[in-house]
Amino acid sequence: MADSKGMVIILTGASRGIGQAIAHHLLSHHHKLVLVSRTHSALDQLHYQYGSDRVEVLAGDMADAGVGAKAVELATSRWGRLDGVVVNHGTLDPVAKIADAKVEEWRRGFEVNVFGGLALIQAAIPALRASKGRIILVSSGAAVSAYQGWGAYGATKAVLNHMALTLAAEEPDLTSVSIRPGVVDTEMQREIREVHREAMGEENAKRFKGFKEEGVLLRAEQPGHVIAKLAVGAGKELSGKFLNWDDESLKAFQEE
Repeated sequence: MADSKGMVIILTGASRGIGQAIAHHLLSHHHKLVLVSRTHSALDQLHYQYGSDRVEVLAGDMADAGVGAKAVELATSRWGRLDGVVVNHGTLDPVAKIADAKVEEWRRGFEVNVFGGLALIQAAIPALRASKGRIILVSSGAAVSAYQGWGAYGATKAVLNHMALTLAAEEPDLTSVSIRPGVVDTEMQREIREVHREAMGEENAKRFKGFKEEGVLLRAEQPGHVIAKLAVGAGKELSGKFLNWDDESLKAFQEE
């Protein structure tokens, strides 16, 4: 596992859950981050804790395709380089059966989960070519499994997997990996249990409630730290792959 100090990384969805765990790990290992979130205030604590010499914060909605270019400009103008991008943001909405969902709601989900990430990656590619950098896409088991009401979310995550595969074919100097983080104790899981029970159906709702009650949800730091390490050290042999966070091939990244 390769690793270097002082790399410059753009991280989306950085304000909570897995994103926050990724941010803490990278910053505690002396890397520099552009953190992207819908609100600046959500990232103030990270900025205060680690200092302005290593943290830049960009407030923006990833549904706005211009946010990605702004993040790249911020990274390159501030530190003169870009070594990695972690596409971690995402929305579960709309949670509805295909028969009941509105096309406009699906479009919004794709704008956030797919096109926002695509715009960021496109803007970042020139700088990443120069650094032989890495792109880590945070996917989901929903990309390869069906859950009632999750059609839009699963479809967007499947696109991310294929994006990693395509980047591996098109950009030989880059390393692109898609990661399945597992079922993690995050705000999204709370929403699944408390907000979306009816739309998901009784069986699925019971299953996800059981994850919490049985204490089997992962801590955000478990997949988060693996993703952080991949952002600075993933090798070319992983490029294009969709892997579970605890896959045997990632054993070196799972060690503390």
